[in-house]
Amino acid sequence: MSSHTENPVPSPIKRLTPPDLKMRKGKDPLVCLTAYDVQTARIADPYCDLLLVGDSLAMVVHGFPSTLAATLDMMSLHGAAVVRGAQQACVCIDMPFGSYEQSPEQAFASAAQLLAETGAQGVKLEGGSVMADTIRFLTQRGIPVLAHVGLTPQAVNSFGGFRAQGRDAQAADKITEDAKAVAEAGAFAVVIEAVMEPLARSITETIAIPTIGIGASAACDGQILVTEDALGVTSGRAPRFVRRFGDINGAMQDAVKLYAEEVRARRYPAAEHYYKAKS
Repeated sequence: MSSHTENPVPSPIKRLTPPDLKMRKGKDPLVCLTAYDVQTARIADPYCDLLLVGDSLAMVVHGFPSTLAATLDMMSLHGAAVVRGAQQACVCIDMPFGSYEQSPEQAFASAAQLLAETGAQGVKLEGGSVMADTIRFLTQRGIPVLAHVGLTPQAVNSFGGFRAQGRDAQAADKITEDAKAVAEAGAFAVVIEAVMEPLARSITETIAIPTIGIGASAACDGQILVTEDALGVTSGRAPRFVRRFGDINGAMQDAVKLYAEEVRARRYPAAEHYYKAKS
């Protein structure tokens, strides 16, 4: 009897995990984007290693002036949608401002809620040395953590705006120490935002976990952008580090304009769009 199976059951797609991403240190670059909904997750998933449900959704989706308006419920709702839409990318969720800074115990409760309600593989939190004990507390209890140093948007009020960080030696040393601290505390990777290329390169060569750059040059082990910025969904002035890889905003405007013209001219709906009675 032949062991050949006539109709083999296709193997399920294996989702990437935080340990998988950590093992990519120094190898082919990690491709990362944000995602806030099912459709974006489905589109980006085949090409990305990591999809981040960023608290930037407070600005991009909900129209708030900063990320500070994001809540646990908001992150959970969008996070569950992204997990449903992605099959192979590792999905991480930002912990919103105020949900983890008070204590490691608060952070654990918030992270556990996010992972339980969404099915995501990890959480991201901002902060360097000051958050090392919290990161260690989480990782020792089975919660993978993606760290974030450099420009941390939740601290925008302390920074006085969205400004590049690490421009002088003292600031650069602080960011380097932050990156070392989160790596030693157990983070599986670290986002480095808006820093000078030599600093990003030095950190990447120094720490044992992958660095994911956003405005930190190609020296990092991977890159991340806000998808709506990268695809040209958002309008207005973009940060210096953003490259527009498409013009979705223009395409959507053209489509809506055409729809409006067709409706006003009574050319839509046409006969082929009608439901016909059965004879």
